[in-house]
Amino acid sequence: MEKKVAILATNGFEESELESPLNAMKNEGFNVEIVSLEEGSIKSWKDGNWGKSFNVDKPLKEVSAKDYHALVLPGGVINPDLLRVEEDALIFIRDFFKQSKPVAAICHGAWPLINADVVEGRTMTSYKSIKKDLENAGALWVDKEVVVDEALVTSRNPGDLEAFNAKVIEEIKEGKHDLQHA
Repeated sequence: MEKKVAILATNGFEESELESPLNAMKNEGFNVEIVSLEEGSIKSWKDGNWGKSFNVDKPLKEVSAKDYHALVLPGGVINPDLLRVEEDALIFIRDFFKQSKPVAAICHGAWPLINADVVEGRTMTSYKSIKKDLENAGALWVDKEVVVDEALVTSRNPGDLEAFNAKVIEEIKEGKHDLQHA
């Protein structure tokens, strides 16, 4: 069965943190769609400046977590900061947890998970600047390149992408996890 994966992002995502998992999952044969708040295209952030634009496959308002097998949240600073205050994005994220589906976040990509109320009791990692945010939300933060806690995959930064991509693919192949919870 073909695996269908949503990458939820908006303007200001870290270019490598979307492009690298996108390519790795496509190379694995997964059907990957970029889902965003807006239609058209979204612009990446790279090396302290705006980077490439990526086409949006589906606007968030037209999709549901039940349409996908897994969710990936790239970082950057602007992108997750915008997503974490969008109620539709938080509902979309929360629904993956309710449906026991794999969710992966890298760098600042964990910020929306805090606002979706899905990190309490989880072992996670992230970019070091949001360590306290995660701890204050009830997560156990560890400094490792990739952490998996019941189908929740997290990594720290672009330097961890190889390990992150491998674990994301592994979790997607495993499918639903009974212990994944919202």
